[in-house]
Amino acid sequence: MSTLIYFAIPAFVVLIAAEWLRARQLQQEFYENADTMACLAMGLGNVVIAALVKGLSLGLLFVVYEYRLFDLANVWWVWLLLFFAEDLVYYVFHRVHHESRFFWAAHVNHHSSEQYNLAVALRQSWMTPLTSIPFWLPLALIGFHPLMILTMKAFSLLYQFWIHTRLIKRLGPLEWFWNTPSHHRVHHGSNPQYIDCNYGGFLIIWDRLFGSFVPESESVKFGLTKNINTHNPLRIAFHAYQSLGSDLRRVPGWRNKAALLLRRPGWQPAGLNIQVDSTEG
Repeated sequence: MSTLIYFAIPAFVVLIAAEWLRARQLQQEFYENADTMACLAMGLGNVVIAALVKGLSLGLLFVVYEYRLFDLANVWWVWLLLFFAEDLVYYVFHRVHHESRFFWAAHVNHHSSEQYNLAVALRQSWMTPLTSIPFWLPLALIGFHPLMILTMKAFSLLYQFWIHTRLIKRLGPLEWFWNTPSHHRVHHGSNPQYIDCNYGGFLIIWDRLFGSFVPESESVKFGLTKNINTHNPLRIAFHAYQSLGSDLRRVPGWRNKAALLLRRPGWQPAGLNIQVDSTEG
């Protein structure tokens, strides 16, 4: 179940320490103390908030499950179907959280580190426990049991921990199907050609199918196109909402305000000389 994440925390800490030691042996600066502490603080906040809203998310899944289209048993082939279905849902969730400014405001903190290491995997949003809820409801409507959904979602998050590393380069033929450290480094890049790509969870096949795949072709510059230059967890968690609120006040008309919320970061009404926050990553 989703409590798998809590039991995995000691392993996360051990693996982060091991990567830090290996990076020092290689004389490579993968870690910066203040940034690492900020990542851990964001991860702790995410765990607490996710626990607080777990009842709401699970309750909504059970409500939708009452109207399920199919009765899917707890058997191996249903788990296999759920593996692919949940991963596709994650792809949609992740892509929307990059391509809509309202959702990007929740997700941006995960990209705001200029480092890339296993600690960054824990730099999780304090708001996506809420903004993510609607995306997984269709799985319950199809007929997957809510506890199965949460379990698969937890396995997906566990999988994505290890791909936040610079120590592993390429994995040969696996690069065609699986989300790997190479693919995810690109996802965290602020290089112009790396913006908004490689959204996969377990798999990279959805990116290949839907045109959002970009291979690692040059050194990745990690962080945002406009970095926030702070290690304050509150600032990291909410800075994008502050700039969004400021832009909403300056953009005239409800239609423009709605478009500002839902369209890409950096969008602004045509013909108006208004500079909005265009931070991406």
